[in-house]
Amino acid sequence: MIVVLKKNITAPEKAQLVEKLKDVGCEFQVFGDGEPIIRIYSKQPLMSRDFFLSQPGVQDVLRITPPYELARRNSAQQESIIQVGDIAIEPKHFVMIAGPCAVESEEQIHGIAQTLSRMGVRFLRGGAFKPRTSPYAFQGLEEEGLRLIRKAADQFQMKVVTEAVSSAHIPLIVEYADVLQIGTRNMQNFQLLKSAGKQKKPVLLKRGMNATIDEFLLAAEYVLQAGNSQVILCERGIRTFEKATRNTLDISAVPLIKELSHLPIFVDPSHASGKRSLILPLSRAALAAGADGLLIEVHHQAEFAKSDGPQSINFQAFDALLGSLKELAPLLGKTIL
Repeated sequence: MIVVLKKNITAPEKAQLVEKLKDVGCEFQVFGDGEPIIRIYSKQPLMSRDFFLSQPGVQDVLRITPPYELARRNSAQQESIIQVGDIAIEPKHFVMIAGPCAVESEEQIHGIAQTLSRMGVRFLRGGAFKPRTSPYAFQGLEEEGLRLIRKAADQFQMKVVTEAVSSAHIPLIVEYADVLQIGTRNMQNFQLLKSAGKQKKPVLLKRGMNATIDEFLLAAEYVLQAGNSQVILCERGIRTFEKATRNTLDISAVPLIKELSHLPIFVDPSHASGKRSLILPLSRAALAAGADGLLIEVHHQAEFAKSDGPQSINFQAFDALLGSLKELAPLLGKTIL
């Protein structure tokens, strides 16, 4: 970090700033006389830009390194490998997470899990707590939904991915889930991120619909900083002026985040488009762009789904999608998992 001081900074103001830096154990060096700068070397205590701008005699503050110290990539070879039981999420794999938007009944989740497992899918998704825009929409089966998805996953040797919408629910959800999902509406629910960071389960963090890349990675930083190094990012589309799709898939976020961070990144083409006809081409694009996996909504009777029916695909469409990705994956040095 570079702190640029004003030309007319007084000696007492400069001395006061230097003393504050010493008091907190900050490593720094002062350069120049006429228009001096202070270069901050230490990572601790990650002092904010606002702190320096509020000090008398400070003109500007420039960052040399990104503000997300733990999430940033330090070398081209640095890649986080997320271990979920016996399954590793790593660069050579392209991992499929599939299932319904919401757990609706035992028959529904059992049938979906059975068919997906036969197709080779190892991760079963399904919401038990559903944050919905309308208070009249289906809100999920809560603990009963968690019990049902866990039962189905265990029967077919699958891993459970399900969403936490409140810090109060996390102790309950970790009893059932293999991966905790933090949804787009909660990307900046910092207390929830801190609570997830205190768990030993991997966290799948979705990008907020209005979040920049920096804000997305800083949200991941909350989980990492709380002690949980197992973070999976998920690009799920951002809100733009376009109305033809539910959101706009920011496919450029995938290779960009690969440059900036060592964390794996998935793509959710279901929420990005809101249209089942677009799931296949967007899935291909995600694989080609370098994503580590997909999060896809699959339902045996999408027309009767209690949530997100228009963006859910049936088994036949999902099977075709898998076939297409299996043809493309070897060209990119990946295997479908």
